[in-house]
Amino acid sequence: MSGVRRVPGEGPWEEVFGAARAVAAGDRILVSGTTPFDGTVLYGEGDPYEQTRVAFTRAVDALAEFGLDATSVLRTRLYLAHARDIDEAARAHQELFGAVRPATTVVVVSGFVDPRILVQVELEAFAGPEGLRAPIEGARPS
Repeated sequence: MSGVRRVPGEGPWEEVFGAARAVAAGDRILVSGTTPFDGTVLYGEGDPYEQTRVAFTRAVDALAEFGLDATSVLRTRLYLAHARDIDEAARAHQELFGAVRPATTVVVVSGFVDPRILVQVELEAFAGPEGLRAPIEGARPS
């Protein structure tokens, strides 16, 4: 597909699944499900607030590969292992996106590939009429 750019992931599952960390098509950027893992290190074990904060920070960092930041986010999705964690996940989301106010969906799921994960997040962003503002080093065109 012409005009599509991909940022390879560094997480433990991207290579296994054959997935990219983020994909840009035109002015739309999709960031794959992001966990609080950085390589093999899990941040915030047992802490839904910290896991949400770390996962969203990592997802927003993927947008930086396209010259974008949190202000470009249109939609967020939060997948929680436990409904009891919604207040702490909401607190982290509010801190990061309160001024942006993206469309947001929260879903409680039965679990994740690693039982220590409490939260997984996704982002969709818009590059705006000026388009993507930075070249992507190491990106793979399709």
